[in-house]
Order: sequence, then C-alpha cells, then structure tokens
Amino acid sequence: MAATHSSVEESLVNSVTDYVKSYMSNYDGSHDFNHITRVLGLAKYIHAHSPETPPCDRHVVVLSALLHDVGDKKYLKPNEDASTLVYELLLSLGASQQLAQKVQTICLGVSYSSEIKDPARVQALIGSHPELAVVQDADRLDAIGSIGIGRVFTFTGARKKTSMAESIQHFHDKLLRLENMMKTEAGRQLARERTERMQEFLKWWDEEAAFSSGSPTSD
Repeated sequence: MAATHSSVEESLVNSVTDYVKSYMSNYDGSHDFNHITRVLGLAKYIHAHSPETPPCDRHVVVLSALLHDVGDKKYLKPNEDASTLVYELLLSLGASQQLAQKVQTICLGVSYSSEIKDPARVQALIGSHPELAVVQDADRLDAIGSIGIGRVFTFTGARKKTSMAESIQHFHDKLLRLENMMKTEAGRQLARERTERMQEFLKWWDEEAAFSSGSPTSD
C-alpha cells in the first residue's frame, strides 16, 4: 500500500511538472521554469533541514513549490482566476479536494506584497499550513544573492523597460529587506549569505557609478 501511495504521489508531481513547464513557457526569464526548479530545490533543502515539529508534509511542499507562480498576477492570462487556478488543476489531475485546497491556499500566501499588506494573515496561514514558511522562504531566496541580481535586471528589462538606476532602487525597496522576513532557520542562514553578496554588489555599483558624477571613490 505504501508503494502504491508513493507511486500516486510521484505521478501527480510528474503531471504537475509537465503542466508548469508548459504554463510558464510564456513567462520572461526572471520567472521561467528555471526559477521553479531552483525554488523547488531550495524548498526541499529547507524542509530537510527544518525541525519535525510542527509536521510539514514534503509532498505538499513539492507541489506548492512547483505551482507557486501559476496565476501570478503579473502574468495572469485573460479569463484565468488566480484564486482557483491551482485548485482546479490539481483536481483535474486526480488530487483530493483537501490536498488541492491546501496547495492553493499556500500558493496564494507566498506573495511578498500580500504579506506587506497583512502580515498577521500570513502568520496565521503559516500556523495552519507550515509548508507555506518553507515555500515562501525558498521563493524569496531565489530573489536575492547573485541569481537575484540577475533576475532583477531580467525582469525590469523585459517587463518594465526601466533604467538600471531604477532597478538598483528595487534592491533597497525590497530585496535587502527579505532576510528579515525569513520564517525558517535554514532560510535565514542562506539569506544572510545571499544578502551579503548583494551588499557587495551594490558597493561595487556605487564605486563604478561614481565616475558619472565626477567623484570616483577609488584612485
């Protein structure tokens, strides 16, 4: 019975993976399937290095990591309902209503902007869905560090057509704050390293940009 249950879970993950790979093929390089595979790997790492209490379902973590950007409002297609898209997909692939609803709830809770608007709601969600802390940390870790630096310029170049200076401001407005928003100990440790890399990059940026103002900081 255990082997059968495991094979059912594996089959669902494989089906979801195929769907996500196709669904995100139209996203720009900052939110493509490579982003999903990195978040999935980070989520698995955090889950493996987290305490067993409260209990955190690895299968839910995997599905939520795979699906967390499906229905992202930045890329939402006409006639798609972000509040039910993941739920309906999982049901169509044979998942139970309970599993489908849990993963949908987690995916809707990952958003940075949602937490800024209502942090108490996110904390309450983590209390009832501890898997959210794992997936949320994994997603935010991919937004910082050297990969995060690349993603900033990829996204702003592809979607917003903003200047590099405006892209740099995004580090100060959001990315440097993410370390203090990590929910897991493993996430905090990784975020410290990645934040230091961004800080070093910004130091280099300032040194090089200073030449444009006629006040370089290096000899």
